[in-house]
Parts: sequence; C-alpha cells; structure tokens
Amino acid sequence: MRKISDEEALRHKAKMAKRKAVQDAEVDAKTFEKGLLIVNTGPGKGKTTAAFGLALRMLGHGRRVGVVQFIKGAWQSGEKDAFAAFGDRVAWHTMGEGFTWETQDLERDIAAAERAWAKAEDLMADPTIALLVLDELNIALRYDYLDLARVVASLQARRADLHVIVTGRNAKPALIEAADLVTEMGQVKHHFAAGVKAQKGVEF
Repeated sequence: MRKISDEEALRHKAKMAKRKAVQDAEVDAKTFEKGLLIVNTGPGKGKTTAAFGLALRMLGHGRRVGVVQFIKGAWQSGEKDAFAAFGDRVAWHTMGEGFTWETQDLERDIAAAERAWAKAEDLMADPTIALLVLDELNIALRYDYLDLARVVASLQARRADLHVIVTGRNAKPALIEAADLVTEMGQVKHHFAAGVKAQKGVEF
C-alpha cells in the first residue's frame, strides 16, 4: 500500500465532501416511486442475465416475481432450476419453442408468441407480482409475431407499481420510447468467435 501524505488525505477528504453534497442533493430531488418499464437490448451478451439479477434482488426483498420466456424453450436452463428453489414466489412460464430458425414455421411461432403474451397479461393483472421479466419479447416483436401497438399499450396501461423488464436484441423504437430505462449492451468480444460452444452455467 502506497504511503499517503497528510496534504493528499486532506485534499481527498475535501473533494469527497463536495462530491457527497452533490450526490445527496441529487438523491433528495427524487421524490416519488413508480413501476418501471425496463428494456435490456443490444448485440452484447447478458440481457437476460441482468434481468434475472434484478429478479433475484426483488426476491431478496420478499417480493414475488413472474417470468415469461417468449422464444427460449428447447434448453433446460440453470436459471429456471435455481429459481425453482423459491417455490411459488416465482411464477415461471417457458412459452417458446426454441430459436426462430429451429421451428421454421411462422404460424406456429406466432401462435406460441400469442400464448406467451396472454400469460404475460395474466401476470400483469396479478397484484402479487412485483416484477415481471418478459424474456426475448423483443425478438417476438422484431419478427411481427405480436402487434407492437397492442403490446406497448398494454405495458403502458399496467398497474402503477409493477416493474417490467423486456429483453432481447433489436428493441423497437416505440418500446424504447415508452420505457423508463433502456440499456444497450454492446459486444466488444465474444468467445463464440473463437469456436467456444455454449456452456452450462454461462449460456444456459
């Protein structure tokens, strides 16, 4: 550990005191709570992982969580198994039938998306659900499996205290406009490019 002079310590303390005053004032200016519409999008890895991290945080506060997976379904995931330990505090519904290029059946994909959206609306109406994860909904909207205007209108009309997280690449501009928080996850480097296959505990 490097030695810190008294002068450097005092400068640091003064700097942090100013920083604290600014931060405290900013926090004090925020005066209300609301249910957030959160969108995790972009080409980078981690959109669903981040959503499940927030779900875990909500569970830690004793709240109930819902999950609807729109596209995924062919693989058994570690997250699903882990959240099963919370019992009925997690309402988990895997409604997809796998990646779009696997089914190769537009009518079937649309029907699966409609069933998933119906379940999402059921969970949005459930007053015990504090956070709802709509995993890969962006993909269903990208391929026009669901009517974008109808989905956005329902999300905007949800009850005031419900938090919703939508994941998936290529979020539609209308959804981004409606959202309270949008995170664009960029890709700098990905191990798939080096020939590394999907692995338990990392990809599923």
